[in-house]
Amino acid sequence: MQLKQIFLFALAALAGTIVTAQDIKDDFKPSSLNQPGQQYPQVNSQGYARFRIFAPKADSVRVSLGLGGRGGTVLAKGADGYFTGTTEGPMDEGFHYYHITIDGGTFNDPGTLNYYGSTRWESGIEIPAHDQDFYALKDVEHGNVVQVLFPSKSTNTARRAFVYTPPGYSKDANRRYPVLYLQHGWGEDETAWSNQGHANLIMDNLIADGKAKPFIIVMTYGITNQLRFGHMREFKIDTFQTVLTEELIPYIDAHFRTLANRENRAMAGLSMGGMETHTITLNKPEVFSRYALLSGGVYSPGELKDKSKPGLIFISCGSRENPARVQQAADSLKQAGYNAVSFVSENTAHEFLTWRRSLYQLAPLLFQNK
Repeated sequence: MQLKQIFLFALAALAGTIVTAQDIKDDFKPSSLNQPGQQYPQVNSQGYARFRIFAPKADSVRVSLGLGGRGGTVLAKGADGYFTGTTEGPMDEGFHYYHITIDGGTFNDPGTLNYYGSTRWESGIEIPAHDQDFYALKDVEHGNVVQVLFPSKSTNTARRAFVYTPPGYSKDANRRYPVLYLQHGWGEDETAWSNQGHANLIMDNLIADGKAKPFIIVMTYGITNQLRFGHMREFKIDTFQTVLTEELIPYIDAHFRTLANRENRAMAGLSMGGMETHTITLNKPEVFSRYALLSGGVYSPGELKDKSKPGLIFISCGSRENPARVQQAADSLKQAGYNAVSFVSENTAHEFLTWRRSLYQLAPLLFQNK
């Protein structure tokens, strides 16, 4: 390439950078997930994220959050010892995990709260979604999320679950409720659905609007994270199936006012939790009557044949996952006589906004009178 061509190319690239920078609105505000009083990370109205990390002795700082798997966002060092940078483009709406790499070491951002994902506590950032109202904290009657420790003889441990009880649960000692067993994905744990997923707020708002029947939600650890990512097919369901069906369900039925029968019991899961749901509901069709896979595979009529017929099969994913497969699976199930529903979350991929929206669509369908 001649010197003149190199100069013109560099000038054009520089001009493109300037135009891009000018297009970013300077209306950045602290993320809603920041630690109290912390100003960074910040998000603007277009969905760009900006970071600021104090590391005066460091040579390089990179944020894992970025677009299209391009290695994240590189921060530039200032004379004051702060590294600052903005994502190269707007991020997807909703929740995102991220971490900071400083001179090759992995750290969490001290400015934000931490969430369990990728088998570790990661930093979290929220890009406001245009439809965030359905999981917003509103002035409505709220249910409770309580931690329970239940004995597990099969694993010789005391295991933990989080239980959502709907608004009004404590007021009527005679009322009993259906139960949804709701599973997290690989790398996460039993805190995910209430922390990252806002399952309790989604339910509170639906119940307040009269759109969903009140029910209990039970969230427990799926015993998945000892498996390395990329080796999911090696996962054995036996241990978790025993914990869930022989230990946790009897405990919940004994300690909460449940409708303790198949007709009033559902199982759902996101991603690997969907795979667990798929396997357990096929293995134990006498335990659950309603199934939901959220970015977690599909059912076929053949594998459901000669088993207790479920009252509902719900299958969902993001529009940037495999929506055709989800819709085709639901169509096949309908043609075979099953009550099957598909849902595709627009402009999302394998992420929590997909699963928040999925729960919002699923909940009103559960435990309805025939």
